[in-house]
Amino acid sequence: MDLEQKYLHERIGSMQQLAFVRRAVLEDGKGRNMRVVEISNGSGLRFSVYPDRGMDIGEASFKGIPLAWMTPNGPVAPAFYEAEGLNWLRSWSGGLLTGCGLMNVGGPNRAGGEEHGLHGRLSHTPAGQVNSSARWNSDGVYELKIEGDIRVSRVFGKNLLMTRTIRTAMGDNAIEIEDTVVNEGFRKTPFMLLYHMNFGYPLVNDNTYLEAVEHKVTPQNAIAAAGFREWRFAEAPSEDFAEQVFYHEIPADENGMASMSMINKDENLKLTVSYRTAELPYLVQWKMMGQGEYVMGLEPANCFPEGQENFEKRGLLKLLAPGESVSTKVRVAIEELS
Repeated sequence: MDLEQKYLHERIGSMQQLAFVRRAVLEDGKGRNMRVVEISNGSGLRFSVYPDRGMDIGEASFKGIPLAWMTPNGPVAPAFYEAEGLNWLRSWSGGLLTGCGLMNVGGPNRAGGEEHGLHGRLSHTPAGQVNSSARWNSDGVYELKIEGDIRVSRVFGKNLLMTRTIRTAMGDNAIEIEDTVVNEGFRKTPFMLLYHMNFGYPLVNDNTYLEAVEHKVTPQNAIAAAGFREWRFAEAPSEDFAEQVFYHEIPADENGMASMSMINKDENLKLTVSYRTAELPYLVQWKMMGQGEYVMGLEPANCFPEGQENFEKRGLLKLLAPGESVSTKVRVAIEELS
């Protein structure tokens, strides 16, 4: 398809015929009254953004092929959030991207005088200043974009503000996520961030495998160590599969980006997750080959998912000084093999 602006202008009545950003509100179930922004880039890539869930990305597909694993919970409005312990799992929707942080990633713990539930509050915090656009840019590219602010704060406590921008473009089957997090409080604040990307069937199936340049891989625990030789490979669902987590430290390319690809020759697809290592030095791999819980996660992060308390004990916890900001970049690209 010719993507030149003048060529298309003569042949269509509206660009929505090809690509669009569409706002909607859910009206049923646990997701009732939750905002959804649907994006179609006109080249086969479609996905949904949840502004009321920390600008997470839910369903996603390429040319009709689903890419993301969805939990049985479905879309859940943030009003149903239970912060205690592991109750985050009661309202987790899965999807292409779940934000974990901004002050805890990993299991429940007590640190800094606060109780932290699983994976923090980011994914259950509604965004404000939400804006979207679909227009030709100065380079002659039809760009589709949504951005919003997510504030994780407490009176007499911490005050972190994240500004998230998600964009794609017609002719470019990729999703770019750019975040800027600034400490608007007056004391040093722990900063933990993990991009929980959840890929599922049919992209993930018996013959799916992972590919990356040679790098350091560390099993999280004894269960992962037992499956270390097979970390690259998906397998058929099994009843008694115990989740495995691996920490990857992949060297960056000349642009400062590291990448890992997921390849499924049966579906003729290759999906690549890339991230800037200056701010996100780790890729956490979550391998869960259970029945119904059949998912492979590739998760760029500035931490390991071990909780603020444990990560601080390891001397690896990132702190943001008052007024300090950090900007991150993650890209998910999908392509046909041939």
